[in-house]
Amino acid sequence: MHLLRYQYPPMFIRVIHRWGCAVLVSFLILSQPAQASDVEVQTTWRLLDYVAVDYAEAVSQGRVVNAAEYAEMVEFAEQVETRLKSLPANAVKSDLLRRAGVLRRAIANKASPTTIAAQSRALAASLLAAYPVPLAPKSPPDIQRGAKLYSQNCAACHGSSGDGKGPSAAGQEPPPIAFTDVARANQRSVFGLYQVITQGLEGTSMASFDSLDDADRWALAFYVGSLAYPAQSASKGEQLWRDDKAARAAFPNMEAFVGATPAATAIDLGQAKAEALTAFLRRQPEALTAQREGSLSLARERLDASLLAYAKGDRKAASDLALSAYLDGFEPVEAVLAARDANLMAQIEAAMGNLRAAIGNDRPLPEVQAANDAVDRLFAEAETALSPEQASDTSSFFGAFGILLREGLEALLIVIAMIAFLRKTERTEVMGYVHGGWISALTAGVLTWFVAAYFIGISGASRELTEGFGSLFAAIILVSVGIWMHGKSNAEVWQRYIKEKMSAALSRRSGWFLFGLAFLVVYREVFETILFYTALWAQGNGTAMLAGAGIATLFLGAIAWAMLRYSARLPITQFFSWSAILIAVLAVILAGKGIAGLQEAGMIGVAPRPGVPRIPTLGLFPTNETLLAQIATIIVLAAGFWFNRARSSRPA
Repeated sequence: MHLLRYQYPPMFIRVIHRWGCAVLVSFLILSQPAQASDVEVQTTWRLLDYVAVDYAEAVSQGRVVNAAEYAEMVEFAEQVETRLKSLPANAVKSDLLRRAGVLRRAIANKASPTTIAAQSRALAASLLAAYPVPLAPKSPPDIQRGAKLYSQNCAACHGSSGDGKGPSAAGQEPPPIAFTDVARANQRSVFGLYQVITQGLEGTSMASFDSLDDADRWALAFYVGSLAYPAQSASKGEQLWRDDKAARAAFPNMEAFVGATPAATAIDLGQAKAEALTAFLRRQPEALTAQREGSLSLARERLDASLLAYAKGDRKAASDLALSAYLDGFEPVEAVLAARDANLMAQIEAAMGNLRAAIGNDRPLPEVQAANDAVDRLFAEAETALSPEQASDTSSFFGAFGILLREGLEALLIVIAMIAFLRKTERTEVMGYVHGGWISALTAGVLTWFVAAYFIGISGASRELTEGFGSLFAAIILVSVGIWMHGKSNAEVWQRYIKEKMSAALSRRSGWFLFGLAFLVVYREVFETILFYTALWAQGNGTAMLAGAGIATLFLGAIAWAMLRYSARLPITQFFSWSAILIAVLAVILAGKGIAGLQEAGMIGVAPRPGVPRIPTLGLFPTNETLLAQIATIIVLAAGFWFNRARSSRPA
């Protein structure tokens, strides 16, 4: 294959760069494109690209320096007009033809190469905007597939290493391109390579490879485009992609990358960075699109956009984008990060809260930027923690074990307290309501997972709202239950209660109350556990994950057995006293977690409280809102307990 016999002169690099941006902008602006043959449009685009590049070899300072090359430029300009006329009618077609005529006359008048390049690139950009053709692969190309195709179709001419010295290269005119030539490679975009692979190159032995499917042609373009850049540069590029905001901003999507040349990228980032990024992204194009919905790359992109919006004075957009960075980017990968590095996850949640608080309080731009940078640095650490090489049987085992034990313990304590209460009061006839509640919650949790996995997606906001409201509702119920149990911890009051109530069985209404409470507290934990486990399962190591879940289940079973056995030996009043304290503590914990969940969903503002430790297990978060919720819960409980004591001291 003879790919790209031309070389972009340095004077055109800025024009090329601006052209690439113009294509993207124009592509988004026009919403009603006419339908046209992809091949016809791409051929016209290539002719304009040739003119922009090769005209400098034909004309210099208003004089023809290469007659053959100049004749070719004149011919290409005429072909551009002819091909544009054959395209379907379009609102801007007449303008395209007018500009093509201007370009043809400028070439006839031997205008400067800079002028011709600018006109050609601008016309090419408008052409693709008016008649869109695929500018990027539909999915990240398979580079291994590209290497295989190169060996089968290209190595004979271009050499196995891409040096242009293959066994069939001798006697070919022009000679095969050396893909290892860095200077030439810096002038090539992946899109340009793809175009030549698709259509071939007239005047050379480079034939069209349109017999290959589209994915194969893109894979081949990415592979040959990587041959000039060593693996060491790719390693540096990977680090840049992870740590450098400017690097990520240069290529916000696949279209931007395939349309840019390394030389154009070097204008903004410098030659070394441009080549390193090219080496990395041409070898690993999946980095541009991997898990766009629910990924740290998406989160960091939204952070960048949030800071830009804030700098422009659009506080609402900045706040929305910062919230989206958490809900759409970070929250879906939170489960895996929690399993691998819970401390880092807590730091990110706190830093995101600080950023949103800074935006919400309209803090000075440098302060918001500092908060934004703090989150970005933590995301860089998280990307390392979430990398595939960090996945291991050990991390999956302990992740699954810790998640189930942590999430299951809260629900277990409440359900066991309810069962123990019914046994103590000899009201086992309504025990079925409690068992029905937690069994239904498990079933509903599995159903939720099935629907989310196969029919709809559960957004980050939905997850946080479910957990937040679930925690708050459970906290409210537990406050009332805790106060009621405390009221029965006095022996005299208990005896009076026995005389009044013991003869009557619990009503069906009371049974359904127990069912609802058991369902609510268990479903909340099952919902969160399933989200965590789904994320862990996607990372592989399923056997280790199941082992961790099994061991955690045994631990929970042992705790349940010990609680039921020990509670059976407690005097009834002491049982109520201890149960009231346990339920009160859980109510305070859930109040903090509920408000934190609503904050993360963006329903409640965030006012950081420096100095307060972050202990999610206790529902303790360093924000004014969560602390006030917990203080309010404690006050209500304290008032209820005081009222119980005051009432119990009165004579019967």
